[in-house]
Amino acid sequence: METDLDMASLRPFQAVIFDMDGTLLDTESLFRSIVFDVCTDLGFEMTDAVHLSMVGSSHERTNQLLVEAYGMAFPYAMFDERCRISMGERSHGGVPVKTGARELLAELRDRHIPTAVATSSRSRHAQLHLGAVGLLDMFQTIVTRDDVIHPKPHPEPYLLAAERLGIDPLHCLALEDSPSGVRAAHAAGMQTIMVPDLVHPSPEIRALDIAIMDSLDHVRRAAFPAL
Repeated sequence: METDLDMASLRPFQAVIFDMDGTLLDTESLFRSIVFDVCTDLGFEMTDAVHLSMVGSSHERTNQLLVEAYGMAFPYAMFDERCRISMGERSHGGVPVKTGARELLAELRDRHIPTAVATSSRSRHAQLHLGAVGLLDMFQTIVTRDDVIHPKPHPEPYLLAAERLGIDPLHCLALEDSPSGVRAAHAAGMQTIMVPDLVHPSPEIRALDIAIMDSLDHVRRAAFPAL
Protein backbone atom coordinates (compact mmCIF):
# COMPACT_ATOMS: atom_id res chain seq x y z
CA MET A 1 0.00 0.00 0.00
CA GLU A 2 1.18 3.51 -0.68
CA THR A 3 1.12 6.80 1.14
CA ASP A 4 0.14 9.22 -1.56
CA LEU A 5 -0.76 12.44 0.24
CA ASP A 6 0.05 15.60 -1.63
CA MET A 7 0.55 17.99 1.26
CA ALA A 8 -0.85 20.86 -0.78
CA SER A 9 -4.14 18.96 -1.05
CA LEU A 10 -4.68 18.76 2.72
CA ARG A 11 -6.51 21.90 3.76
CA PRO A 12 -6.30 23.17 7.34
CA PHE A 13 -8.87 21.41 9.53
CA GLN A 14 -10.56 22.32 12.79
CA ALA A 15 -11.77 18.86 13.89
CA VAL A 16 -11.12 15.19 13.17
CA ILE A 17 -13.89 12.60 12.98
CA PHE A 18 -12.93 8.93 13.18
CA ASP A 19 -14.67 5.79 12.11
CA MET A 20 -14.30 3.17 14.84
CA ASP A 21 -14.24 -0.46 13.67
CA GLY A 22 -11.22 -1.06 11.46
CA THR A 23 -9.99 2.53 11.85
CA LEU A 24 -9.48 3.05 15.58
CA LEU A 25 -9.97 -0.54 16.73
CA ASP A 26 -8.82 -3.78 15.15
CA THR A 27 -12.27 -5.33 15.39
CA GLU A 28 -12.85 -6.18 11.72
CA SER A 29 -10.44 -9.14 11.61
CA LEU A 30 -11.97 -10.50 14.81
CA PHE A 31 -15.47 -10.03 13.43
CA ARG A 32 -14.45 -11.86 10.26
CA SER A 33 -13.66 -15.05 12.17
CA ILE A 34 -16.89 -14.71 14.15
CA VAL A 35 -19.00 -14.27 11.01
CA PHE A 36 -17.52 -17.37 9.39
CA ASP A 37 -17.98 -19.46 12.56
CA VAL A 38 -21.56 -18.34 13.21
CA CYS A 39 -22.63 -18.91 9.61
CA THR A 40 -21.17 -22.42 9.71
CA ASP A 41 -23.04 -23.14 12.94
CA LEU A 42 -26.27 -21.94 11.30
CA GLY A 43 -25.72 -24.17 8.26
CA PHE A 44 -24.60 -21.50 5.79
CA GLU A 45 -21.25 -21.11 4.03
CA MET A 46 -19.79 -17.64 4.44
CA THR A 47 -17.52 -16.46 1.62
CA ASP A 48 -14.86 -13.79 1.41
CA ALA A 49 -16.95 -11.87 -1.14
CA VAL A 50 -20.03 -11.75 1.09
CA HIS A 51 -17.99 -10.89 4.17
CA LEU A 52 -16.12 -8.05 2.47
CA SER A 53 -19.39 -6.60 1.21
CA MET A 54 -20.48 -6.37 4.85
CA VAL A 55 -17.45 -4.42 6.10
CA GLY A 56 -18.48 -0.96 7.29
CA SER A 57 -22.17 -1.67 6.77
CA SER A 58 -25.00 -0.96 9.17
CA HIS A 59 -26.99 -3.81 10.69
CA GLU A 60 -29.82 -3.11 8.26
CA ARG A 61 -27.53 -3.26 5.27
CA THR A 62 -25.84 -6.41 6.60
CA ASN A 63 -29.25 -8.04 6.94
CA GLN A 64 -30.05 -7.10 3.34
CA LEU A 65 -26.74 -8.44 2.05
CA LEU A 66 -27.13 -11.76 3.84
CA VAL A 67 -30.69 -12.24 2.62
CA GLU A 68 -29.54 -11.44 -0.91
CA ALA A 69 -26.74 -14.00 -0.59
CA TYR A 70 -28.61 -16.82 1.18
CA GLY A 71 -32.31 -16.17 0.69
CA MET A 72 -35.19 -15.13 2.91
CA ALA A 73 -34.64 -18.21 5.07
CA PHE A 74 -31.44 -16.75 6.50
CA PRO A 75 -32.06 -16.28 10.26
CA TYR A 76 -30.58 -12.81 10.62
CA ALA A 77 -31.86 -12.15 14.15
CA MET A 78 -30.21 -15.34 15.38
CA PHE A 79 -27.04 -14.56 13.41
CA ASP A 80 -26.85 -11.06 14.88
CA GLU A 81 -27.39 -12.27 18.45
CA ARG A 82 -24.78 -15.02 18.17
CA CYS A 83 -22.26 -12.64 16.63
CA ARG A 84 -22.85 -10.14 19.43
CA ILE A 85 -22.42 -12.79 22.12
CA SER A 86 -19.29 -14.18 20.50
CA MET A 87 -17.79 -10.70 20.10
CA GLY A 88 -18.34 -10.06 23.78
CA GLU A 89 -16.66 -13.33 24.72
CA ARG A 90 -13.69 -12.96 22.38
CA SER A 91 -13.05 -9.29 23.06
CA HIS A 92 -13.20 -9.53 26.85
CA GLY A 93 -10.56 -7.14 28.16
CA GLY A 94 -10.48 -5.07 24.98
CA VAL A 95 -9.58 -5.43 21.32
CA PRO A 96 -6.28 -4.20 19.87
CA VAL A 97 -6.00 -0.50 19.06
CA LYS A 98 -4.90 0.28 15.51
CA THR A 99 -1.33 1.42 14.94
CA GLY A 100 -0.90 5.13 15.58
CA ALA A 101 -4.36 5.72 17.03
CA ARG A 102 -3.26 6.64 20.55
CA GLU A 103 -0.46 8.87 19.29
CA LEU A 104 -2.70 10.72 16.83
CA LEU A 105 -5.40 11.25 19.44
CA ALA A 106 -2.83 12.53 21.94
CA GLU A 107 -1.42 14.95 19.36
CA LEU A 108 -4.88 16.27 18.55
CA ARG A 109 -5.68 16.69 22.23
CA ASP A 110 -2.42 18.58 22.84
CA ARG A 111 -3.26 20.89 19.94
CA HIS A 112 -6.82 21.41 21.25
CA ILE A 113 -8.34 20.01 18.05
CA PRO A 114 -11.74 18.44 18.87
CA THR A 115 -12.43 14.85 17.89
CA ALA A 116 -15.48 12.67 17.40
CA VAL A 117 -16.42 9.14 16.39
CA ALA A 118 -18.97 8.37 13.67
CA THR A 119 -19.68 4.65 13.63
CA SER A 120 -22.26 2.27 12.19
CA SER A 121 -22.08 0.21 15.39
CA ARG A 122 -24.64 0.44 18.13
CA SER A 123 -24.03 2.65 21.14
CA ARG A 124 -23.47 -0.24 23.54
CA HIS A 125 -20.80 -1.74 21.28
CA ALA A 126 -19.02 1.59 20.84
CA GLN A 127 -19.10 2.54 24.51
CA LEU A 128 -17.94 -0.91 25.61
CA HIS A 129 -15.02 -1.28 23.23
CA LEU A 130 -13.74 2.29 23.37
CA GLY A 131 -14.03 2.24 27.14
CA ALA A 132 -12.19 -1.08 27.46
CA VAL A 133 -9.08 0.33 25.76
CA GLY A 134 -9.19 3.72 27.47
CA LEU A 135 -10.17 5.80 24.44
CA LEU A 136 -13.71 6.79 25.39
CA ASP A 137 -12.69 10.06 27.07
CA MET A 138 -10.60 11.13 24.07
CA PHE A 139 -13.69 12.18 22.11
CA GLN A 140 -16.03 15.11 22.57
CA THR A 141 -18.91 13.12 21.06
CA ILE A 142 -19.65 9.65 19.70
CA VAL A 143 -22.30 9.20 17.01
CA THR A 144 -23.57 5.62 16.68
CA ARG A 145 -26.23 3.78 14.70
CA ASP A 146 -28.66 4.55 17.51
CA ASP A 147 -28.30 8.30 16.94
CA VAL A 148 -29.20 8.54 13.26
CA ILE A 149 -32.03 7.66 10.92
CA HIS A 150 -29.78 7.04 7.93
CA PRO A 151 -26.53 5.08 8.54
CA LYS A 152 -23.43 5.10 6.33
CA PRO A 153 -23.03 5.46 3.35
CA HIS A 154 -25.50 8.28 4.01
CA PRO A 155 -23.67 11.37 5.34
CA GLU A 156 -25.94 11.78 8.39
CA PRO A 157 -23.50 10.23 10.93
CA TYR A 158 -20.73 12.60 9.88
CA LEU A 159 -23.01 15.61 9.63
CA LEU A 160 -24.35 14.95 13.13
CA ALA A 161 -20.84 14.55 14.55
CA ALA A 162 -19.81 17.89 13.03
CA GLU A 163 -22.98 19.54 14.33
CA ARG A 164 -22.32 18.27 17.84
CA LEU A 165 -18.75 19.59 17.66
CA GLY A 166 -20.00 22.93 16.34
CA ILE A 167 -17.64 22.71 13.34
CA ASP A 168 -18.56 23.20 9.68
CA PRO A 169 -18.22 19.82 7.91
CA LEU A 170 -16.00 21.52 5.32
CA HIS A 171 -13.48 22.15 8.10
CA CYS A 172 -13.49 18.53 9.34
CA LEU A 173 -11.04 15.77 8.47
CA ALA A 174 -12.61 12.29 8.33
CA LEU A 175 -10.62 9.08 8.76
CA GLU A 176 -12.13 5.87 7.40
CA ASP A 177 -11.21 2.29 6.51
CA SER A 178 -14.22 1.17 4.44
CA PRO A 179 -15.78 2.23 1.13
CA SER A 180 -19.13 2.80 2.83
CA GLY A 181 -17.56 5.15 5.32
CA VAL A 182 -15.58 7.01 2.68
CA ARG A 183 -18.76 7.62 0.71
CA ALA A 184 -20.49 8.94 3.83
CA ALA A 185 -17.69 11.31 4.82
CA HIS A 186 -17.21 12.61 1.28
CA ALA A 187 -20.97 13.18 0.90
CA ALA A 188 -20.84 15.20 4.13
CA GLY A 189 -18.32 17.51 2.44
CA MET A 190 -15.35 16.48 4.58
CA GLN A 191 -11.74 15.99 3.62
CA THR A 192 -11.39 12.22 3.77
CA ILE A 193 -8.34 10.01 4.26
CA MET A 194 -8.78 6.27 3.89
CA VAL A 195 -6.66 3.97 6.01
CA PRO A 196 -7.65 0.58 4.52
CA ASP A 197 -8.08 -2.40 6.81
CA LEU A 198 -9.63 -5.43 5.08
CA VAL A 199 -11.02 -3.75 1.95
CA HIS A 200 -8.70 -2.06 -0.53
CA PRO A 201 -9.95 1.05 -2.34
CA SER A 202 -11.41 0.83 -5.82
CA PRO A 203 -10.73 3.57 -8.38
CA GLU A 204 -14.10 5.07 -7.45
CA ILE A 205 -13.16 5.26 -3.77
CA ARG A 206 -9.72 6.64 -4.55
CA ALA A 207 -11.39 9.51 -6.37
CA LEU A 208 -13.26 10.46 -3.16
CA ASP A 209 -10.17 10.56 -0.92
CA ILE A 210 -7.43 13.11 -0.65
CA ALA A 211 -5.14 10.25 0.37
CA ILE A 212 -4.82 6.52 0.98
CA MET A 213 -2.51 5.96 3.92
CA ASP A 214 -0.94 2.94 5.62
CA SER A 215 -1.78 3.79 9.22
CA LEU A 216 -2.95 6.50 11.58
CA ASP A 217 0.71 7.08 12.39
CA HIS A 218 1.22 8.10 8.75
CA VAL A 219 -1.80 10.39 9.06
CA ARG A 220 -0.30 12.05 12.14
CA ARG A 221 3.02 12.69 10.44
CA ALA A 222 1.36 13.97 7.27
CA ALA A 223 -1.00 16.29 9.13
CA PHE A 224 1.74 17.62 11.39
CA PRO A 225 4.92 17.42 9.28
CA ALA A 226 7.00 19.33 11.83
CA LEU A 227 6.91 16.31 14.16
